[in-house]
Amino acid sequence: MPGIRPFDARALLVPEDRAAARAFTQRLRAEGRLPPVNTAATVIVMVVLCVLLGGFGVVALVLLVVFASVLREGAVVVGILFGIPALLLIGVVVSIPFLMRRTQRTQEDRRWRLAGFARDVGMEYVPALPDPALPGAIFHIGDARTAYDMLRAPLPRFVEVGNHSYTVSNGKTTTTSRWGYIAVRLDVPLPHIVLDAVGNGARLGSWERGQHLSLEGDFDRYFRLYCPEGYERDALYLFTPDVMARFIDNAAVLEVEIIDEWMFLVAPQELSTTDPARWAWVFSVIAALLDKLEQWGRWRDDRLSVEAAAAAPAPSGGSAPTGAPAPVAWPQPPVGVAAPGRRLRRTSPWLILGIALGILFVGGLVFTLGPLVALSFVR
Repeated sequence: MPGIRPFDARALLVPEDRAAARAFTQRLRAEGRLPPVNTAATVIVMVVLCVLLGGFGVVALVLLVVFASVLREGAVVVGILFGIPALLLIGVVVSIPFLMRRTQRTQEDRRWRLAGFARDVGMEYVPALPDPALPGAIFHIGDARTAYDMLRAPLPRFVEVGNHSYTVSNGKTTTTSRWGYIAVRLDVPLPHIVLDAVGNGARLGSWERGQHLSLEGDFDRYFRLYCPEGYERDALYLFTPDVMARFIDNAAVLEVEIIDEWMFLVAPQELSTTDPARWAWVFSVIAALLDKLEQWGRWRDDRLSVEAAAAAPAPSGGSAPTGAPAPVAWPQPPVGVAAPGRRLRRTSPWLILGIALGILFVGGLVFTLGPLVALSFVR
């Protein structure tokens, strides 16, 4: 990959240096590249636990004093039964600071190693970015959206490898989802195209069936391609056999989304980690695909030329000189995508719900009326 130095994973394998890792995290916070630690929440949790522990101990002691004369020898057994939960709660309270410190050290070490790795391969390390302004599907789901542990390189084209997390609330339950992604900036905006990897257990969305395009060869065994209706020829222009082969050989486990001037390769697990083997694979994917993206820069949407011609003012009444041929203009379509190709149409969740309810209704009718119909024939 010209512009990015050769793969060098030594920074990910160096011995642990807690002092250096801690100093690096402190520098990030001082530069405003990491949010400050929220110690108030930790103190509140500890105070609440201590109050609960103290209250439980007082209640247990009062009960033992009040009922000691009644319980007699059984007071010892009751005291043990009350004491076991109290000891467990004490253990939890005492272990929380140690667990928090261990987690903090792990995060500090991770940032320090990734920053060293980024330096050695000629990339920039960005520790965290709340609500990243990227158009991909995963960046517009849920709340508390945050991209983290990102490595960026501007050449040969802008490439960013990182992780993204968000939370989704469903009543009283909150779920945190984490994705890994590779973001590549393209030369020109392209139609919205999604390659849904077959068998990886992840989906970027539900798209209307009429937008599914079957490609030649073995491509359909690895990906289901979705493109806006009317852009089938454009998708075939972009996904030539050699390009399809690169995706099959190098990115068959990734979800792929092309939207505006970006291409996102998305995985349902973190891609930016301290694992050298994972980074070696990520670099191989990037190197395999980048040299095939040059031809995409020549794509133009002919629909924009039609729109421009329709909106152009009528020619003036002047005429060309006698005997001179009329000039012929062959305008190049402008860069961009017409409105119908900018976004895929999603499947309506209400339609899916209606179909499911319809199936349940029909099934219920068959289950309840079926035996009655059978008995009527028997009679």
